[in-house]
Amino acid sequence: MQQNFENIRTALRGYCPENEINSIAKLVLMEVSGYTFTELILNKNTIFSAIQQEKVKYFVDKLTKREPIQYVLGRTEFYGLQFQVNPSVLIPRPETEELVDWVRISFSTQQALRLLDIGTGSGCIAISLKSIFAKSEVTAYDISDAALETARQNAKINDCEIDFRQVDILYPPFWDTKWDSIVSNPPYIPKTEQSELSAHVLDFEPHTALFVPDSQPLIFYEAIAGFALQHLNSGGMLFLEIHRDFGHQIVQLLEKSGFKEVILRKDLSGNDRMVRARV
Repeated sequence: MQQNFENIRTALRGYCPENEINSIAKLVLMEVSGYTFTELILNKNTIFSAIQQEKVKYFVDKLTKREPIQYVLGRTEFYGLQFQVNPSVLIPRPETEELVDWVRISFSTQQALRLLDIGTGSGCIAISLKSIFAKSEVTAYDISDAALETARQNAKINDCEIDFRQVDILYPPFWDTKWDSIVSNPPYIPKTEQSELSAHVLDFEPHTALFVPDSQPLIFYEAIAGFALQHLNSGGMLFLEIHRDFGHQIVQLLEKSGFKEVILRKDLSGNDRMVRARV
């Protein structure tokens, strides 16, 4: 198996980020062997069967087409939970885990809250919140049928009851429902930045969940802010993941809209990445 590891590393050079090749190779070996990471180390002299060798080749072929490892395997981990992922949903990012954790520390986990996730995608935010706030009611919106189907599957995998609804937040229906918190990681990358993204993102992840018009980079934040003002309970909080270059503009937008206690927060990489505001 050690030779397989070296062969995978060699095959992926130039196709995957150099600092990720080792971890990707290990994930492939774990998938093919069925071993945990510890078992992989203890059984490094294992010789793969012909069928296992074919599986390795299958995964490497996909990876050399720059398909993300999460899509190749069909799953990923987020906030300690397992999620199915496919090209209909964004691959959950560590920055979004930080957003979820900010929600966690902002409320008591024993509270019975009403929570809404706008633009749920894989359902990673909604399902993680339900796992944290077990007594709470969680609703999740998305415009995409395919994304909602994936999110429903993930809710079953994680034994979570979520109210999933197909909603275009730019044109939301009128409901008199109120929530204690609204959380969203909406599309926020201007289309002019497409050329800055790697092929792993640009060629595989859903563009509708990534990009916004250059002329309206805050289009979703404006819509979500207006919706939240109508649908948050008094004292309720809005949590947003944001583009690192638009933090101060979003703070100004929320303050002008009437939100209070607007806080801009950096992610672990030091980039402006999250905003919290209170009604």
